[in-house]
Amino acid sequence: MKFRKIALVSALSLTMALAACSGDGSATDSTSNGGQSGEITVFAAASLNAAFPEIAESVFAEEYPDVAVNFSFEGSSALVEKMTSGAQADVFASANEANMDKAVEADLVNDPVELTKNTLRLIVPAGNPAGITDLESANAANFVLCAPQVPCGAVSAELAKVKGMEFTPVSEEQSVTDVRTKVETGEADAGLVYLTDAMLAGDGVDIVDVPGMTDVGTVYMIATLKEAPEADLGQAFVDAVMSDAGQEIMATYGFGDN
Repeated sequence: MKFRKIALVSALSLTMALAACSGDGSATDSTSNGGQSGEITVFAAASLNAAFPEIAESVFAEEYPDVAVNFSFEGSSALVEKMTSGAQADVFASANEANMDKAVEADLVNDPVELTKNTLRLIVPAGNPAGITDLESANAANFVLCAPQVPCGAVSAELAKVKGMEFTPVSEEQSVTDVRTKVETGEADAGLVYLTDAMLAGDGVDIVDVPGMTDVGTVYMIATLKEAPEADLGQAFVDAVMSDAGQEIMATYGFGDN
């Protein structure tokens, strides 16, 4: 936090300042947005690691240019464990309702709201060297998923149930970005990731079209923490994410009804 030296003011200046404060509140507003400095910490699901920084740099920074936003991107379940163990943050964004519910039950957060939605895609390394054509061939190959406690793993399990299948992955990762990385690098023949991660991978992966893939999905939730060091600034970040401009940025990364 930056501090400014406070200079003595004349009686006239003091009178003017008091008059301004007793008016329409403009003096207070000027120190609660662009004039405020400091930093906040945002714990967010790994799949938000591109959209959230852009919102911070463009939408949030317009009103709070001197406030630094520090991000911790991990699997939502790992972030809940950190907060339960005493890690401090101002905002928590979960990739599913279940992990946000855990934060609510632990009395960690204030009034969560729905942030956005996401659905899965089956991805393979560029060129599809293993010739994956559907979930069955993926499941018979070097197939990677998120771990069941991670939101993308929970959605993958739901997809398997809908398809009447039992997935047998060679590994279960702690975040969706870990799954994407294994497929991008060719360490895995196929993996289930969010649409947003498939889009971020770009030319590094191919998407295998699977009918009914969008029948299941996940709902993202966001909330400020009850013990937030910077509660007002944390809420301001949530407001930036939920604004029209913030949601437009989210949509460019594939979030929403897809």
